[in-house]
Amino acid sequence: MDNFLPIIYLFLFVALLSGASWLVFRQILKNRQVESSLSRLESKLKQEKGTAQEYYELGSIYLEKKLFAQSVVLFQKALKADDEENPILPLIYNALGFGYFAQEQYDLAIRQYKESLRLAPDYVTAWNNLGHVYERKKLTAQALEAYEEALKSEPKNETASRRAESLRKRLVPSG
Repeated sequence: MDNFLPIIYLFLFVALLSGASWLVFRQILKNRQVESSLSRLESKLKQEKGTAQEYYELGSIYLEKKLFAQSVVLFQKALKADDEENPILPLIYNALGFGYFAQEQYDLAIRQYKESLRLAPDYVTAWNNLGHVYERKKLTAQALEAYEEALKSEPKNETASRRAESLRKRLVPSG
């Protein structure tokens, strides 16, 4: 049995190393894909006017890179690029709201989230984001209302459920 112990340790070490290598490799592939999209979109949009989808994609990459001011400019261009019938408009308004939220421009964020919800009343992510911005502004009742709207569309939404429960406890004093 003592002879097998080093072999077992070696096997476990190789398995752990293989798993870590796979995760690193996957992350490198993801980063290459994002950087490739970033490069392609930036060069295309410097040369010609893009579509709402292209501005949205580039703005989303900028959000991931925490370049919030630049992402806001791109989302605004996305809104100007297409008409009211574009199916991604709610996504653009929500992302624009997130860009404003990240810069602590809460009133502008609220306006964008509400516009997103006007276009897509069942857009759960926008309801969650609206609840979050209301929480930041210490508007507990409005935040709870937003999370409850999210739960109407998606009753098993963990974020809305957890946040709504927490807010209910604050609104109704125990005792």
